[in-house]
Amino acid sequence: MSTSTGTITDEHQFFTGAFGLGIVLRPIGFVRHGYSDDFIRNTVGGVEGYIEILPEYADGLAMIEGFSHLIVIAYLDKVGEEARRVLRVRHRKLARLGVRIDDLPEVGVFATDSPHRPNPLALSIVKLLAVEGNKLRVSGLDLFNGTPVLDIKPYEPSRAIKEVETPWWYRELERRAREKLGAEGPL
Repeated sequence: MSTSTGTITDEHQFFTGAFGLGIVLRPIGFVRHGYSDDFIRNTVGGVEGYIEILPEYADGLAMIEGFSHLIVIAYLDKVGEEARRVLRVRHRKLARLGVRIDDLPEVGVFATDSPHRPNPLALSIVKLLAVEGNKLRVSGLDLFNGTPVLDIKPYEPSRAIKEVETPWWYRELERRAREKLGAEGPL
């Protein structure tokens, strides 16, 4: 398979060769809250907690107040090597919403937000409640306590997507979940 810069194999060799052992990323902070991993895994909508920024990166928070939402990029450090080889999964978010796991189709990992993926990165959008020194108090946090945070970006209006489409199988499963929950609107 080719890309605009060559083959995928060539690009892989560039990254592993240019960076030695691969791409090196360092956390800028960590997720902090008092909830268990099981609670976070099974919650819908996330929890309130903190993103504690390491002191050497705290100056990067200047002027972040006033943004209502933030994009958090995190490293899912609890995903093991075996889970990183998984390429097909069942969309468990919908199972948490009441759809039977056996009714969920097996889909490619890139068609889900499953933590089981070759590069276990998370992208979460959280509501910024307050800036308290080097800590961001946020809601909608769906990451485990202690999760390394790699980057934070403000959610800007220019990022908003007005018309989002999803595949037929996803819409059908959302419909079933709404029926079970008696809910309306997006899940």
